[in-house]
Amino acid sequence: MSDNIISPLGFTTEKNFYQLRQNKSAIECHIGAKFSAQPFYASLLSDEQNDTLNNAGVNGEFTKFEKLLINSIKDAVMNTEVDVASAETIVIISTTKGNISLLETEANSPRLQQRIALHNSARVVAEHFKNPNKPVVVSNACISGLTAMLTGKRLIQSGKFRHAVVAGADVISKFILSGFQSFQAVSDKPCRPFDANRNGVTLGEAAATVVLSSGTSGNQKVKFLSGAVSNDANHISGPSRTGEELCIAVNKSLKQAGLAASDIGFVSAHGTATIYNDEMEAKAFSLANLEAVPVNSLKGYYGHTLGAAGIVESIVSIHALQSDIILPTAGFERSGVSSPINICDHLQPVKGAAILKTASGFGGCNAALVFQKSYS
Repeated sequence: MSDNIISPLGFTTEKNFYQLRQNKSAIECHIGAKFSAQPFYASLLSDEQNDTLNNAGVNGEFTKFEKLLINSIKDAVMNTEVDVASAETIVIISTTKGNISLLETEANSPRLQQRIALHNSARVVAEHFKNPNKPVVVSNACISGLTAMLTGKRLIQSGKFRHAVVAGADVISKFILSGFQSFQAVSDKPCRPFDANRNGVTLGEAAATVVLSSGTSGNQKVKFLSGAVSNDANHISGPSRTGEELCIAVNKSLKQAGLAASDIGFVSAHGTATIYNDEMEAKAFSLANLEAVPVNSLKGYYGHTLGAAGIVESIVSIHALQSDIILPTAGFERSGVSSPINICDHLQPVKGAAILKTASGFGGCNAALVFQKSYS
């Protein structure tokens, strides 16, 4: 697997991972009527980083969202033998909102309706790389990134493609921030996943790309073993109160991988720092016999990057596994969930060759993926 992360912590995976190892968070307090009348905490690209993105040599009329995707894909495939223009490569785009921010700056018109359509952005990105295939869009709330990666894996397994370029991105706008504020779900401080004093989510913007290849291709230091999704059908915005449905996805993924809970070195949780999400995940991990396994959440570093979150956090977790470390959960001090859970609060070594990545989202959706070191 080859990959890239573009975030306020840096424009490459290496820079991001270095900053994380230094316990550097991208979350800051922002003041400005462009997003909110009140100060708010978020992980946003700086003006300088936006200028860098604009001057990155991507020719054509692209939005910030599309530039993030294009630059992330370009960096991810740069040092690989994967040809994005090949019919053997499928492009998969993960996002929740796409170009929705254009509604704030442009008058309604047929052109605007086309520009905000997710399939149109995917087509624009795929055409930039001269990919001949119809791109796939995955927009399934907060599990979009994991679902997109699982879709790529299954398309390769079907034999139709040799490679899948899976890219996710979302850009924070007034529309998105106000939506979460309307749920009274946004924290007035940097988020604190699983902590007793947590009081909501922190949002962030980022892009990330992972290049998946068949077993005979690419970097096989870590293998993407399995994945599964489930839905608890509990509420449009509230997760399951029992955690059973996320547990179903976890158990199915472990079974497909031929692993037991005791084989997992650490769990990269969704960990949004909302009251109900963290409680549900803790219950799910307990049901799956993972209560003793170290768990971390990266939301305290990046905020919730929506359609990019699953890919960003999978990439970071894969690099952590390769480096034999578990990154701490920024902001965590004391457990605030009812089920026993082993939250990682300091940098520590990994005990085990496999890791689990989970995510959950609006509409009751859940996803779980398993990655393992390869010694072949």
